[in-house]
Amino acid sequence: MTFLTMILFSIVALYIRTKPSVTLIGLAVIGVLGSWWSDWSVLTIISALIVFGIAAVLVWPNPLRRNISGSILGWVRNQLPTLSDTESQALKSGDVDWDGELFSGKPNWNNLLKEKRFQLTAEEQAFIDGPVNQLCSMLDDWKITKEDYDLPKPVWEFIRNNGFFGMVVDKKYGGKGFSAAAHSETVMKISTRSVTAAVTVMVPNSLGPAELLQHYGTQAQKDHYLPRLASGAEIPCFALTSAMAGSDAGAIPDEGVVCKGQWNNQEVIGLRVTWNKRYITLAPIATLIGLAIKVVDPDGLLSVDINRGITCVMIPADTEGVHQGARHLPMNQVFMNGPTWGNDVFIPMDYIIGGEQMIGNGWIMLMECLSVGRAISLPALATGAGKHCSLTTGAYAAIRTQFGRSIADFEGVQEALEPIAGYTYMMDSARRMTAAMLDRGIKPTIPSALLKFRNTDLMREVVNDAMDVVAGRAVISGPRNFLARVYQSLPISITVEGANILTRSLMVFGQGAVRCHPFLIQEIEAASAEPSDEVYAKFDKAFFGHLAHALSNVTRSFVLALSFGLLTRAPGDSGPKQHYRQLSRYSASFAMMTDISLALVGGELKAKQRLSGSMADSLVGLYFASASLKRFNDEGCPDYLLPLVDWSVQKCLYDIQMALDDSIRNFPVAWIRPLLRVLVFPLGLRTSAPNHVLGTEVAQLITRAGHARDTLTQGVYINNRPDDAVGRVLNAFKLNTAAYELSKKLHLAVRNSDEADGIKHLELQLEDHRALLLDWAKKNGVLSTQEIQQLDTAMAAVYDALQVDAFEPEAFEATQRSGLSEAVVEQQPPVANVS
Repeated sequence: MTFLTMILFSIVALYIRTKPSVTLIGLAVIGVLGSWWSDWSVLTIISALIVFGIAAVLVWPNPLRRNISGSILGWVRNQLPTLSDTESQALKSGDVDWDGELFSGKPNWNNLLKEKRFQLTAEEQAFIDGPVNQLCSMLDDWKITKEDYDLPKPVWEFIRNNGFFGMVVDKKYGGKGFSAAAHSETVMKISTRSVTAAVTVMVPNSLGPAELLQHYGTQAQKDHYLPRLASGAEIPCFALTSAMAGSDAGAIPDEGVVCKGQWNNQEVIGLRVTWNKRYITLAPIATLIGLAIKVVDPDGLLSVDINRGITCVMIPADTEGVHQGARHLPMNQVFMNGPTWGNDVFIPMDYIIGGEQMIGNGWIMLMECLSVGRAISLPALATGAGKHCSLTTGAYAAIRTQFGRSIADFEGVQEALEPIAGYTYMMDSARRMTAAMLDRGIKPTIPSALLKFRNTDLMREVVNDAMDVVAGRAVISGPRNFLARVYQSLPISITVEGANILTRSLMVFGQGAVRCHPFLIQEIEAASAEPSDEVYAKFDKAFFGHLAHALSNVTRSFVLALSFGLLTRAPGDSGPKQHYRQLSRYSASFAMMTDISLALVGGELKAKQRLSGSMADSLVGLYFASASLKRFNDEGCPDYLLPLVDWSVQKCLYDIQMALDDSIRNFPVAWIRPLLRVLVFPLGLRTSAPNHVLGTEVAQLITRAGHARDTLTQGVYINNRPDDAVGRVLNAFKLNTAAYELSKKLHLAVRNSDEADGIKHLELQLEDHRALLLDWAKKNGVLSTQEIQQLDTAMAAVYDALQVDAFEPEAFEATQRSGLSEAVVEQQPPVANVS
């Protein structure tokens, strides 16, 4: 009995993660009491000593444990993933925050809920309500795309003059010094009006010379360039992607050779740079070009090392040998995008961002700054698309009738509206939580990757569902179409700033498993270092800490799965406690699967990208559910948002379950699959997706005016002008909602009248039909004159909102004459010899 009690106590200690000293004291007390209770039985004493001795060796540093860890060190060196230089630098960049809690297997929900919430200052809100709204009112996306192939000159001037290019630049350099929240909110609102304008504004404020200069530039570089970038006197771009190197930054062929050259009539040491970059936003008009290149020093002018590593430089566009001006046309979006190249362009050391001492640090610089930009720009743009679809498609479904009913009442349509609303809430919640994380000073490398991947992926699903609902009205291009432009832009967001396939299959879990693990980096560092007493001690501490952590997660995964999460705590007054408990359960299972993957797959994990992708899906679900709960808590847990948060978390939990199930079914080491299934799903797959009742409730939130619809669409540029693509739908929705009871009254009267057979099946919005119906209503006293006028106005607005554009043949001929008549394929020099 003493032996069993000590084993049970050890399991409990692993489950709650007690301190080693507490564990040993507890085992000692149980052993002594058990021996006393058994009249100091020799068998009891021996059993107690065995358990206590094993525990002492495992949890408390000692020479015996040091010998064990030393013999394991060689094996661990073979099991740990082999990392390239860029991967090693990536693991050292950025910070670990809530992602680390999720990898721990025991997330502290109170820590999450007490963190800073998403919030704008009064100055930032005034900018959103003023210049941002005014900019949106100046944008006509149809005209920009089909006629001008560019933003109009007044728009460019407005963007420059109102500081849109300097939102992230510190105020002392003439910028606005805005928070990540304000940056995100600005990009999101502009994107709901024009993707071209949003991209134009977001690029200088995300990955670009300004961000890099603020963090790494020399004081002279900051003093000269930041005021010019903030005012728009300099238009920046940053060129990273090469023809033969996209996601594999280590394969960048673009090179800077350290050499001597003439600069301002003096011989100086500098770089002779050759590059050939493409897909670079703002490159055709940029005055300052940022580049990521490899620096080599073949003559040893600066160092004995020939290969100095990836380095960030900035080159004025008017430097001799710089080529730009040609334009790409990304999916018919006309933001400035194109190639830039140069061959043997000499630049001084002053053009290295941060100066000569920052040679070779480019990848760390890029990873940290890219994590900031990637956490803001594209997630905000994707959220804007979700809000835009919720606003417009919800309104359209409400006013569109078929078979005498609004299509919003059809379950098939509700099935498409449900994810539009639910995914929009999830995207917005994750966007807000991550922006608030940035404003706390965190550089979230892993959250930025998973947020970019998942938000743009959900954007694609939301827009596709919106297209299904709006149907034929959505596929006819023209100034009336409120979905076509965002639909065309979908592939751009999916592929840029880290293509989603590789972000999911390599970055999110592949890097996260190492970067966020509480012990693995210490193990890697110890295993990579030259053997010494200090290294052995460091590895001993990390390895046995890792072992205890892994055993704890094995215990927690099994116990929490059996108890449906009831044996874990949920925050005090935080709303739906069952959601927190289920997420804690799945966090433990995810953390356990992470440890087993690292132990059994080891260095092959990079190649097992399907496993990595499924595990990434689990982490994404945990993160997005956490964000939904935090937002709900931050906003005071209002009842009108409860359907949205329930739907979001239930959907995430279901996705996590299926991702973990996929990971287990296809785990590369076949013999352990049955054990994993017992530890993760001892009672089978018991988590269900949101049911139809909840789905219908969520779908109706965007087809009816109310607090939930207002919350979901908060931050969208809204106008009700009947001559605007969005405005005419919103105007019809508003008028139709106000006249709903009148329409219902008229329908009921017609249906119940024996004298109305000739008009029962008329299409109410058609002008002639409307006149017949309303005249009948007036003659029969169904509606008053004022009510008839109100209903007539609403019906006319609905009919207008349902119309699509049609063009005379002459319009197509004019478009052909004024459009792009000739394509320039790869307008750049022959393949340069950069060796």
